[in-house]
Amino acid sequence: MMPALQKRIFSMLLFGLKKDGYLFLGSSENPLPIIQSLEVVHKKWKIYKNLETKRAIRFDTFSLPQMVTINESRPFALRKDNLQGIRDNLTEAVNKNLISELDQLTVCIDENNRVVKTYGDTSKYLLQKNFNLNLTELLPAALALAFNTIKLQTLKTNKKTTVKGIKTKNGSDIITVTLSASPLNVKDVEQKLLMITFSEETNAVSGQQDETIFDEKIYLDKYTKDIEEELKELRDKLHNSYEQLDRSNDNMQSFNEELLSANEEMQSTNEEMQSVNEELHTVNTDYQLKNKELQEINDDLNNYFRSNINGQLFVDSDMKLMKFSPGTVKQINLLESDIGRPLSHIATNIKLETITNDIKKVIEEGVVITKEIETNNGLWYQVMTMPYIRQADNRRSGAIITFNDITELKTVEDELYIKNKSLQRINGDLDNFVYVASHDLLAPLGNIEASIDLMNQIKLNGEDLNKILNIINTSIKKFRSLVTDMASIGKIESEMKSMEMVDLNDIIDNIEWSLNTKIALTGTVIKRNLDVTLVYFSKKNLRSILYNLISNSIKFKGDKPPMININSVNKEGNVLLSIEDNGIGLDRVNIKKVFDLYGRLHHDIEGQGIGLYLTKKIVDAAGGDITVESELGKGTRVIINFKTEPGTVEVVKSGQAILQ
Repeated sequence: MMPALQKRIFSMLLFGLKKDGYLFLGSSENPLPIIQSLEVVHKKWKIYKNLETKRAIRFDTFSLPQMVTINESRPFALRKDNLQGIRDNLTEAVNKNLISELDQLTVCIDENNRVVKTYGDTSKYLLQKNFNLNLTELLPAALALAFNTIKLQTLKTNKKTTVKGIKTKNGSDIITVTLSASPLNVKDVEQKLLMITFSEETNAVSGQQDETIFDEKIYLDKYTKDIEEELKELRDKLHNSYEQLDRSNDNMQSFNEELLSANEEMQSTNEEMQSVNEELHTVNTDYQLKNKELQEINDDLNNYFRSNINGQLFVDSDMKLMKFSPGTVKQINLLESDIGRPLSHIATNIKLETITNDIKKVIEEGVVITKEIETNNGLWYQVMTMPYIRQADNRRSGAIITFNDITELKTVEDELYIKNKSLQRINGDLDNFVYVASHDLLAPLGNIEASIDLMNQIKLNGEDLNKILNIINTSIKKFRSLVTDMASIGKIESEMKSMEMVDLNDIIDNIEWSLNTKIALTGTVIKRNLDVTLVYFSKKNLRSILYNLISNSIKFKGDKPPMININSVNKEGNVLLSIEDNGIGLDRVNIKKVFDLYGRLHHDIEGQGIGLYLTKKIVDAAGGDITVESELGKGTRVIINFKTEPGTVEVVKSGQAILQ
């Protein structure tokens, strides 16, 4: 609060204190403006006692103070934002000084005689009545009579009116007062304001012509006459009011009759509403029962969805999601906020997704579509898409998509497929074995039997006996070789199960040691260029493959010493192993026959024609493939592709495992 407002508040607090009353203030307050009227009881706790019994009330105590904005002053200059406040204060100071010099009291009132503001000493002309702002009641009788008269005249003429020679008491003295009333025009104020001026006459009455000397009898008569005129006007207004009231009563009577008729209509309407209300109550009861049934059905549906771990979702005809079970989030990234969104805007975990097209086809044609899909995490699901049919009109209004986890079934199916292929190969081997047993094995047995019969029939010398023994020994060796090869064919499937990391260098070293005699006799040179040294394969079968290929390169050599190049590379996660030689080679027609059982192309060279057949069978059983590139007289190149499956450690390069 500004100091001016604090001063007025302290004055009001002092006015409210009776004699010997106590004033309690806060620790930060200081009653300096009224300290002369108080006795300090306790300085620290700000307790003060009133000493005066009564005091005169001033109008400025209860009027709002002028709010002055305190701004930082600057020497030799006025700030723009403080200029208006200084002008207002300057005007107020000038008015007070002029009133003080003229020894006048100026009172500003509204048309209801309520005091708005005063300038000058009010105790000289006005009665000191507390909490009263009506000027008529604050004036002595003579001044009140003159005031009422000139006020009415000023309001009628809108000109200044003055009366002189009014005798009134000021304490024990009698003074003569001049009273004037002037219209006061204030900008932006619609209410009529008057300025009433009181001044004491010090000289003999010698006023101007437009000023009137106060005569109490004349003014009393005039005041009475004015009152009578006002009374007459009031009577006329009262009469007009009575007439308007009569007309209003007639209107109210007609309104009342209309209201009664309307009330009767409302009564009948109320009775109808009562019957409608009873019907609504019955309908409401039915709806409550149906609502309970729907709630139970909804609970059943929610519990069904919650228990459906495979996943199920409902979409409408506009492909917008209506409902889904918790299990569906495994295939489609769904949230509760996704309900109402188009299904095409939601990401899925499905490879090669065709759900949207399937739903459209189901809605249009009414068919049921069942597919097997694979998700990004390697799981398999059976997706069944069927139409959503409304029972009321038997129309298709959407689709239901159900996800059934068939990963385990798919795994079993793949295993059965692999075993079936293995059984098919075994059956083929059995057929071949029957052929061999019935044809090839009987031939050496027949030779042995014929030789033994011949030995029993004739007497043999040493040379003939040696020939027969050589035939028997050769037949027995051939018989043993054929039986061994047949046994190898039967063991291929079982040995492929014992997979391990095999070092190609170790295998090749072992084969070179086994063929050391042939390599030395033929001058064979074996070169290695192995980018991949470790292969995940059956060690025994891999040795059999390389042994057959290397021994064939030595066996079918050309005019020059055999030159064998063994290469291995890693190509897109698969190992490519190639064995290339400079032997006699093959023509295009015979290349296709090299992998046939007993597909011998050179009968003058020892062998049974089973080695390459076994090699291809081993590679096929491992899921790989083998190809031959050859040109007659220029050599042969055999390429083996060891295919690997994702998710297993199949290939190791430079001693480090590569995860496919």
